Amino acid sequence: MTALDDLTLTPTTTVRAACPHDCPDTCAMLVTVEDGRATNVAGDPDHPITRGGLCVKVNNYPDKTYSPDRLLYPMKRVGPKGLGRFERISWDEALETIASTFKAKIAEHGAETVMPVSYLGNQGILNGLSVGDAFFHRLGATITERTYCDSGACTAYASTVGATAGVDPESIVHSKYIIIWASNTISTNLHLWPIIAEAQKRGAKVVCIDPVRHKTARRADWHIPIRPGTDNALALAMMHVIIAEGLHDEDYVREHTLGFDELAERVQQYTPEWASEETGIPVEDIRTLAREYATTDPSMIRIGVAIERHAGGGQTVRSIACLPALVGAWRHVGGGLLQLPLWAHPVNWPAFIHPEFRTPGTRVINQFLLGRALTGEMDLDTPVTALMVYNSNPMVVAPEQEKIARGLEREDLFTVVSDHFMTDTARYADILLPATTALEQHDIMFSWGHFYVTLNTPAVEPEGESVPNTELFRRLAAAMGFDDEYFTLSDEQLLEQSYDWSAPAMEGITLESLRETGWARLNLPGPDEYRPHAEGGFPTPSGKTEFRSSALEAMGNFVVNLFRQLSDDHQPGTPVDPLPHYIAPRENSELYPLNLLSPKSHAYINSSAGDQAMQKRVQGEQTVTIHPADAQARGIDEGNYVAVSNDRGRFVALAKISEEVAPGVVVCPMGSWGKNAKEGTTVNAVNPFVFADLGNAPTFSDTRVEVTPV
Repeated sequence: MTALDDLTLTPTTTVRAACPHDCPDTCAMLVTVEDGRATNVAGDPDHPITRGGLCVKVNNYPDKTYSPDRLLYPMKRVGPKGLGRFERISWDEALETIASTFKAKIAEHGAETVMPVSYLGNQGILNGLSVGDAFFHRLGATITERTYCDSGACTAYASTVGATAGVDPESIVHSKYIIIWASNTISTNLHLWPIIAEAQKRGAKVVCIDPVRHKTARRADWHIPIRPGTDNALALAMMHVIIAEGLHDEDYVREHTLGFDELAERVQQYTPEWASEETGIPVEDIRTLAREYATTDPSMIRIGVAIERHAGGGQTVRSIACLPALVGAWRHVGGGLLQLPLWAHPVNWPAFIHPEFRTPGTRVINQFLLGRALTGEMDLDTPVTALMVYNSNPMVVAPEQEKIARGLEREDLFTVVSDHFMTDTARYADILLPATTALEQHDIMFSWGHFYVTLNTPAVEPEGESVPNTELFRRLAAAMGFDDEYFTLSDEQLLEQSYDWSAPAMEGITLESLRETGWARLNLPGPDEYRPHAEGGFPTPSGKTEFRSSALEAMGNFVVNLFRQLSDDHQPGTPVDPLPHYIAPRENSELYPLNLLSPKSHAYINSSAGDQAMQKRVQGEQTVTIHPADAQARGIDEGNYVAVSNDRGRFVALAKISEEVAPGVVVCPMGSWGKNAKEGTTVNAVNPFVFADLGNAPTFSDTRVEVTPV
């Protein structure tokens, strides 16, 4: 008997599910089903992270599943591209059109003419980032590099301390000095905040380092405003003070680090006086931060995704990752660094990616360059003439928005989009395919933010003719004539392959037990005991925190690929200085004097929920927050519409005037859809496509603009 069969036994039941997004809380959900229809979702009160609460992004999830605007049937375009005019067709016609067109394009141009575009609109192991990789590897399509989030940070982090889960988030209640660096935790990691607040209640000092006095900064004990893109100057100066004043843990450094003497020599040049000029932070504040951090145990640092989004983002994470070992913070429960607990989850990624299907030498195009690839501005031997978009909305999340739109308008480009709604990207599709929501599909979730595995059980039958991504690619594989066993596996069989169930971290956890409980903590020491590196044991080549990185010295600039999309082997890249060093923000222009930041929204997850009524009411219209002095100088009043522009493009937004941003800084949260914005453009119309120093990370925080009244 299946889970869905069980639902017919009683008119009202509760089904255990998992939030398909990871912000990075991965909440355990309880779905109320009445007469076969989901009527409510709630956080599981017994889950130690979820604690009964869901965030504004998903607390009305049934409204998404039953939205009158959902795509429920395959459709084909009947009007000009971009206008969103479609008519219903059958799945058979849709699949035959896709397969025959792919085959014709490949016959004319070669397999690399097909390009998939996907990311993390769904974050399940089955239906998320890697769901289409095996299919497109088997096809021989262009490989798209997906480095939107944490690729630079992961490269730097792993090159310093290895692929370690770091601090257990639940252990933070024991921390006495907490630095939240480049993270608006209350908006983007909501369920971590009660743990931090409990530590604060117990006497911990909470410091927030961020250019913006956002919700989290206002709740901290000390907000340190910093000039965008200069975080590494602060971290290097902290190390300067700690070493110069003998505040480092000599025993821990001697036993568990590599390259201290070279680091000590390197940071001599990075004085607090120099850092003050770079960051805008007073010299004494820099010294106080360094001293308090070094002398308060346990101390811990939480870094957010924004930390990598500037020219020197990788080196910034390199420096921050050195700090806990320098002061011996890893000795203590609640001491160290929290980046991604994902590293603790033994997910069986190769079972979904199947790198053996990949044709050696297949070209790779980073998705930040999508607009250039589609408009012909990249020097490609084979043009992109077929595009398939799923789990993503590149018209909102990718830079160079205008170029992407021009590329999608090409009549010779065949575009397939699978989604829940008519997104800005879907409006340009030739074929539209309907995807199921989390309430209608099987999945299993790792977490970016904690140590719990969560099973998602379908609560209701799929609406219309929507199908999970897993079923979509089974159907496409059959239409293309692929007879590999992988493409015949059911969702139940895929669940069985999702984790390495024999790994020590999974001891005592099975699919059967998860069906009963819904979630389980990895088999790791409890949060009152967890000290992963009290005695060193870092997963680096040396087993130590590497102030001098052997990986960067040997490999140069490479991308740590969390999901091993390309292969298990890193390929050498551009040589990189193996010691932490400073790289200044890249853009600086008299013509565009304001520094634009585009942080995550409070009510959206990237572009997800960006067209849902309740979330739009909470988030409000696309806005730009500007300091009163900058507004006055430009004749801008609160509530004016303003144009934000540079040489890449422009968008129009509602002006908010506030001292929560520093002079010279403006802020526009990303996630608004162009269809809902003035002039049809959003913040990524002006963001750059260029990469940061490590991991091909974005440099969105380096964006320079001018703001003028409309």
